[in-house]
Amino acid sequence: MRLKSLMLGACSLAAMTVWAQAETLTIATVNNGDMVRMQKLSDDFKAKNPGIDLEWVTLEENVLRQRVTTDIATKGGQYDIMTIGTYEVPIWAKQGWLQPLDKLVADDDYDVNDLLPPIRSGLTYEGKLYASPFYGESSFVMYRKDLFEKAGLTMPNAPTWDFIGEAARKLTDKSKEMYGICLRGKAGWGENMALLTAMSNSFGARWFDMDWKPQFDQPEWKATLEYYVNLMKDAGPPGASSNGFNENLALFQSGKCAMWIDATVAASFVSDPKESQVADKVGFALAPDNGLGKRGNWLWAWSLAIPAGSKKTEAAEKFIDWATSQSYTQLVASKDGWLNVPPGTRTSLYETPDYIKVAPFAKATLESINSADPDKPTVKPVPYVGVQFVAIPEFQGLGTAVGQQFSAALAGQITVDQALKNAQQLSVREMTKGGYIK
Repeated sequence: MRLKSLMLGACSLAAMTVWAQAETLTIATVNNGDMVRMQKLSDDFKAKNPGIDLEWVTLEENVLRQRVTTDIATKGGQYDIMTIGTYEVPIWAKQGWLQPLDKLVADDDYDVNDLLPPIRSGLTYEGKLYASPFYGESSFVMYRKDLFEKAGLTMPNAPTWDFIGEAARKLTDKSKEMYGICLRGKAGWGENMALLTAMSNSFGARWFDMDWKPQFDQPEWKATLEYYVNLMKDAGPPGASSNGFNENLALFQSGKCAMWIDATVAASFVSDPKESQVADKVGFALAPDNGLGKRGNWLWAWSLAIPAGSKKTEAAEKFIDWATSQSYTQLVASKDGWLNVPPGTRTSLYETPDYIKVAPFAKATLESINSADPDKPTVKPVPYVGVQFVAIPEFQGLGTAVGQQFSAALAGQITVDQALKNAQQLSVREMTKGGYIK
């Protein structure tokens, strides 16, 4: 009896020890398909790491951004792992808000050198990696091969904006709800301004000169916005000023757009016959240029990072390693097929025959990502990093405010000249207030 009692006591002590050692990681993430899939597959992580539990906080993008920004700025400590974008990483690293992922970088199994150079560069500050990319993207042209052939048009691998404009107008038949091109018009720094900032780079424009003076009063921005507004008026769908990524995706999948310039991650959605009516008719090309040395494509990655001061660094690094490693890619492929693996982060994916076989967009995606340079995003020199954004704290509010002006111009509520004048005035005011210019 005493022996049984001792055995029970020993078992209880062991159970208490395991319980005491168990850590719970609270992970804040965005509610897109790839992140939801990661959550579903996380039993694999827990099986390999029985001492670590996971608690998920899954939020819509704008809400996620607001909550994690507030938490990290106030040192709230609600989250052990945060899903953040390429915009936040250099800003937060400079503020000392993120932990460098030094142990991960030193781990041969993680293989930091396998990360695509532009993606790695966008997540690096002063030589240190501060976030690990879960998936990456650039932007490119998706187009209907059957409509191009019928119209006697051939899409170049690297088209110009002139060609895109001519083709879009030729392919438009509004009486049949066929629009030559669909582009983002919904206001927001990550909506229409992602497109227009990347586009403006190829027109030779920039947000600020080397003295942080706003540049919306310069001819390059006028050329960008006039081209965009006129093209969408002639060849775009009605109500385009309200259309963002999801609205244009639905239009393209239902066969109403001859061309769509947007995120490379959309390629798997438009190529999936379960979701897209035109899956077998889609071709891909690089984002357009104007012969100035820059294409109109952006660079982005949703990435996992650890807040500075975290007391669960070791466990958090284990999860990030699991979620962003090559082995996770293999896990997704085994469960959901190669078409659904997170794209755009690692060179090895684009050397995998099984992936290339099911992803006709792989080559164009890789070329698009590799041609984006967050350190030199524009034709003329600039004091900032970021391709479709400016990596300063003020940009979220400023980018959206400018986006509202440009969306109003697209809707015909104000002229292009008035939109640019308003953008210049509010940008000068914000940059003066922030102490960038005197």
